[in-house]
Amino acid sequence: MVTKLTLLCLPYSGASAMVYSRWRPKLPQWLQLQPVELPGRGARFDEPLHTDMRALAMQLAKELRPTLKTPYALFGHSLGALMACEIAHALRALGCPEPVALFASGTAAPTMRADYDRGFADPKTDAELIEQLRTLNGTSEEVLANEELMSLTLPILRADFLLCGKFQPLQRPLLNCPVHVLGGKADKATTEQLIGWSKETTGSFSVDMLAGGHFFIHEHEARVLKVIKDQLETHHRRHAMAATA
Repeated sequence: MVTKLTLLCLPYSGASAMVYSRWRPKLPQWLQLQPVELPGRGARFDEPLHTDMRALAMQLAKELRPTLKTPYALFGHSLGALMACEIAHALRALGCPEPVALFASGTAAPTMRADYDRGFADPKTDAELIEQLRTLNGTSEEVLANEELMSLTLPILRADFLLCGKFQPLQRPLLNCPVHVLGGKADKATTEQLIGWSKETTGSFSVDMLAGGHFFIHEHEARVLKVIKDQLETHHRRHAMAATA
């Protein structure tokens, strides 16, 4: 019997968690991918969008708690990294064990967001949101010009920008799990802002810098998956040995 480890994946701004579904066949048998969908998108499109990070994290943690039958890790990119960190704290508050690892990808640490999120709390017009998408180089001009697609995407993006813009770090006990950070060498987040994630845990910490801009997780998917697999393999072996002891 293969001892499983669950990888909970949180999406970036404007996206459905199903952007991670293509990872499933590329992961080893022991690593079980579980995309975490946020209200207002994907299969939860008919649910209201949220703009309060901690309230949303607690809601998701309560939904996830009954499903966590195996050790788990959390991965999030950009907005998803902040959400993954908040979910780790929310699950701990609910009495769940901490994740075996937290992967924070493509964004500044919670305590270093004053400059990173500048302007995100301000209301944005559709044109300003589209220009923001254009600067991130993750959306084709064909998609940006599609009014029907944009009418579905922009309300989600507007809410997600508010999730980040209204976020304020809290004074609270640190996580104890390892935190692994991934960054794009041509991305907006500075080295200092990425290293700031080390202040979120008493556990081990690492940073991997990859080529590419903000969407390096798609541009260099194989490298991202290798980092995740290599980091989690140690945790998997430990839990597999404990299960057979």
